[in-house]
Amino acid sequence: MRGAVAAGHEITAQAGARALAEGGNAVDASIAAAFASWVAESPLTGPGAGGFMLVHRGHDRSSRLLDFFVATPGQGLRHRRRAEMDAVDIQFEGSDTTQRFLIGHGSCAVPGTVAGLAEAHRAYGTLPWPELLAPAIELARSGVVMTEAQALLHMLLDSILRHTPESRAVYGRRARLVAGDGLVARDLAATLEVLSAEGPDVFYRGELARAIVAHVQEHGGTITRRDLESYRVIRRRPVDATYASHAFESNPPPSSGGVLIGYGLAILDRLGRSAGPGSASELARLVEILREQNRVRDPRFSRELYRGGLARRLLAEDAVAEGARRVGRALRTPAEVASPAGTTHISAMDAEGNAAALSSSTGAGSGVVVPGTGIHMNNMLGEYDLQPSGPPPAPGTRLTSMMAPSIVSRSGEPRLVLGSAGSARLRGAVTQVVVNVVGHGMGVEEAIVSPRVHVDQAEIHAEGGHNAEALDELERAGYDVVRWRRLDLYFGGVAAVERRPDGTLAAAGDPRRGGHGLVVE
Repeated sequence: MRGAVAAGHEITAQAGARALAEGGNAVDASIAAAFASWVAESPLTGPGAGGFMLVHRGHDRSSRLLDFFVATPGQGLRHRRRAEMDAVDIQFEGSDTTQRFLIGHGSCAVPGTVAGLAEAHRAYGTLPWPELLAPAIELARSGVVMTEAQALLHMLLDSILRHTPESRAVYGRRARLVAGDGLVARDLAATLEVLSAEGPDVFYRGELARAIVAHVQEHGGTITRRDLESYRVIRRRPVDATYASHAFESNPPPSSGGVLIGYGLAILDRLGRSAGPGSASELARLVEILREQNRVRDPRFSRELYRGGLARRLLAEDAVAEGARRVGRALRTPAEVASPAGTTHISAMDAEGNAAALSSSTGAGSGVVVPGTGIHMNNMLGEYDLQPSGPPPAPGTRLTSMMAPSIVSRSGEPRLVLGSAGSARLRGAVTQVVVNVVGHGMGVEEAIVSPRVHVDQAEIHAEGGHNAEALDELERAGYDVVRWRRLDLYFGGVAAVERRPDGTLAAAGDPRRGGHGLVVE
């Protein structure tokens, strides 16, 4: 067995599997899959994105996080006044739930994904750089057929994807793309070919950099040549926590997702085993863990994301114990309640014990496509959840993120590699899949397909598929339950690879978003 890869689209997973079949390692598979996702999952990611990769090396059992998330633009500008952003409300199918996004040229932050993939290849890759881009170039030239899952994303994000003349040229001049339509990305294919031949510098210092800066600034955005030229990938030590005799590693501050998931799992570990998956008591525990994660996101939390010491404080024994006491009190008195998004994830393992978890995102997308390049820029400056409550960060500062590429290990060997899409819902999705696999012994596919819950202020959103009697019991206990009819992409999009006790691998993508997993023999 060479390895396994899981991703948000079958075509993305196939590109990763091709790299494994050609002798590449888990990092090669993730990089090749990431380039392919720019074509197959273009509403969610692309060269205009930012992201993170958590890498575990089998030979020395070490892990490092590569931070290539977006940075605040405006270096070298005397006046940082940027264009007004356009507000767009997205409604999720089958519910009254909406989410507001701010888009346009003023929402574009400095992208880091190209630099991140290049640094991952330099540090950990084994296959030649052009080989990793080849599947994506082929896809962009020949086109991909819209699946039902991708068509749903296009429907949800249509007002963003076709916001400008340049984006309408890609995603439909007169009408949005629907299932069965072909999407050919000739401009993006040319960009991929330039990256293949010239390397990543062309994106930050060459002709692509000039095109990005000229177009964004022409319409009031603030990305400068200095922003691109000075961009660097940052290596970080993962945040770690213990759950059910396993080590959980994830994205550390200044991102918030990993440390919050670790905090929740540490509390669950302290509370001990539950009555079992799907029961009312288990759902109540998960709900109160999600509420506790929300509760600790106070002004001190936001300050410490950048100042340091947050993970050490939050995961300290006394902090976890106090959190467990609060969860326990809430479970005894449940009536006391506290007051889509564009991300995709790739997970991979190989036969040598290497593992890689890669999350990348354009946010909801800005609707800004750089002419002649196919580069759809991110809208991270318009994402409400990512903006600090105080003064805006200085140019060059990394924005915080909720993305949480994660690895769960047992005795130093990866057992589960996972991450999720889903904006504010992704940390709940990751938490629940880890609990399903490690806490309840589910296989990775069952763990991902199992229905999830999400806490939104006083409301508990419960996916279709939950036991109706368990939800009735929650309501009798005082919970305000919003019942969804079916599984929905609102609840995230997990992609995960699992190493089973017998050493074989299993991989699964989230059916909520058309995900797919492949094992390469």
